[in-house]
Amino acid sequence: MKNALITGASRGLGLALARQLAQNGWGLILDARGVNSLEQARLNLSAITKVIAIPGDITTESHRRQLSEAAVQLGGIDALVNNASYLGPSPQPVLLDYPLDVLEKVYQTNVVTPLAVIQAMRAALRPKACILNITSDAGVEAYEGWGGYGSSKAALEHLTAILAKENPDLRIYWVDPGDMQTQMLQEAFPGEDISDRPLPEESVPGLMALIEGTKPSGRYRAQELAEGIG
Repeated sequence: MKNALITGASRGLGLALARQLAQNGWGLILDARGVNSLEQARLNLSAITKVIAIPGDITTESHRRQLSEAAVQLGGIDALVNNASYLGPSPQPVLLDYPLDVLEKVYQTNVVTPLAVIQAMRAALRPKACILNITSDAGVEAYEGWGGYGSSKAALEHLTAILAKENPDLRIYWVDPGDMQTQMLQEAFPGEDISDRPLPEESVPGLMALIEGTKPSGRYRAQELAEGIG
């Protein structure tokens, strides 16, 4: 059995990807801060595959150690998906008004922690394993009011590109999932109707093409990959 670790897996894209991996026979280690929602995800997915769900704060070393121990318990992992992110204030402030203590938390969650998770899982990665760091078009385009989140994702993209250069034996991807109907997007646009955005499930085929495929390390857009599959 192949195994995957997904952070931020209790809702949105993380949960949608977990469902598809379960249906494809993968064992799962799931992380999220929400205890109740993560437990519900575990109960639902356990009917399909082996699931270890560990609630906690991914930015803490003790929680990452728990995830690493679970990976060893499963016999290693074939895919590591850094999906958990922190938006920051809602609505998003301009940079001149951005609270610096919050900006530090955004960078800690979106840049430092994905690398910390990879470091913690290094010994558990099986041969030919892949790593997916979920980024955003806000990490490439300069959107007014997105200076905190967007610049953190830009940093994650460059960090991941360097990681790929340093580890040619692994498949390392930085992936823009595209706009989706998620709680985070709703928080970014409070009071606005986001029902015209695609559901997270529409980005999953693109992620699966990377996880189960042989594409070289690099930056990809999940929805474009999904369209290519269709």
